[in-house]
Amino acid sequence: MNILIIGPSWVGDMMMSNSLFQNLKKIHPESNIHVLAPAWCQDILLKMPEVDKIIHMPLTHGKLNIVARKKIASDLDSEYKQAIVLPNSFKSALVPFFAKIPMRTGWRGEFRYGLINDLRILDKEKYPMMVMRYNALAFPKQQQPPIEELKKPYPHLQVTQDDIKKTTQNLSSIYDFSNEQPFIVICPGAEYGPAKCWPHYHYANLSNLLIQDGYKICILGSQKDSKIAHKIKAEINDKSQCIGLTGKTKLNEVADIMSLSQAVVSNDSGLMHIAAAVNKPLMALYGPTSPEFTPPLSNQAKIIRLIDGYIPIRYADDSPEGYHQSLIDIQPQYVYQELTKMMCSTDD
Repeated sequence: MNILIIGPSWVGDMMMSNSLFQNLKKIHPESNIHVLAPAWCQDILLKMPEVDKIIHMPLTHGKLNIVARKKIASDLDSEYKQAIVLPNSFKSALVPFFAKIPMRTGWRGEFRYGLINDLRILDKEKYPMMVMRYNALAFPKQQQPPIEELKKPYPHLQVTQDDIKKTTQNLSSIYDFSNEQPFIVICPGAEYGPAKCWPHYHYANLSNLLIQDGYKICILGSQKDSKIAHKIKAEINDKSQCIGLTGKTKLNEVADIMSLSQAVVSNDSGLMHIAAAVNKPLMALYGPTSPEFTPPLSNQAKIIRLIDGYIPIRYADDSPEGYHQSLIDIQPQYVYQELTKMMCSTDD
């Protein structure tokens, strides 16, 4: 049978959805999973072998455009037994409704009665993690597994040797990227701005410590992360040991690069979840956002956070750059020590 997934709009959320795809393949091994997703998420879906087809969602986040959604529904070239709608918005449930898919599964959201006919009522305390909420939708309403089982399987990206060869050849020819020297990936950006970012000067100090140990530094991120990447590189002592690739890689290439690295250091971001899904040693640095809802799902991830609770801010007054004090307080020497210990234990 064919199952249509209405995918989320953010990279980190899309990574969480891979756990759902894995569960669906276990429950319905004969199923074909098709994912309707925005352009910026499609490259990472290429690394998910559970996904049989990627369907382009042309509408940008936030736009209703009922006529366009009817057109998307009419253009679907497969018959679907079920649709699973991951976002909680009204508009996200329209395409399966217009396509007349018989079973339309999702959590109760904004004005979705009728649009979602396999409606689930969310108990946030029972399902505190996003991955649990996604996985619960794989199972019939009355046949839910034990709560702890909904935390797994962890999201996983498939990285092949052919992919790695293609990515390294492409980046080496254009940006002089090389994996001949051991390197550490740093991901200094975050979707919601500087309040979620470890300060650039801390990243630079950590990079200097790692370079002294013989590692090269590779900075990854989107184009809008280039500003903080330039600040980091400006404070690195040996700039020949740092390559900046912000805005220069597709998400599938990011996964390939991370898979070649010795470790990843990241803020709470979509790239953090990609690092977790390729199962590399990962230092996840949290400030005002809480790791309880969307932690990095990996046995090789360590979360560093100095405060409790969730603080919904996008810009902090604690520094001129908008960094939050809780992230300023995480010292580079401590991250370096924890990262070194993690890499040593991985080598054993």
